[in-house]
Amino acid sequence: MSALREALRDLPDAVFADVLESDDAYLLVLDLPGVTSDTIDVRVEGGRLVIEGQRSKDVPREFRFVEEDRSVFLDAELPLPPNATGQGAEGTVRKGVLELRLPKATAAPSTTVPIDED
Repeated sequence: MSALREALRDLPDAVFADVLESDDAYLLVLDLPGVTSDTIDVRVEGGRLVIEGQRSKDVPREFRFVEEDRSVFLDAELPLPPNATGQGAEGTVRKGVLELRLPKATAAPSTTVPIDED
């Protein structure tokens, strides 16, 4: 998981991130002000979490930008922890906070193999 922590340090200054862990999943929480479900795309590709998003801004028609310093364009690839999987992953975004629940890979339940005698 140290690779994930290192990658989170390289995110833009406007993005704050927390990683939480339970027995069966990781929870990645990213503060992405102004990002909505329509302006973000998240996918798992080859052991990496790919997040692409941008802040949506509503500018009144009678105004124009003189200076724009609040842009959030996120194009990040984060390594998954070795025991995390994209299968069954879930995400929500609410008031600019993205929460991604990444299940841990679990071993198949043990089963007894019947042995017949010849």
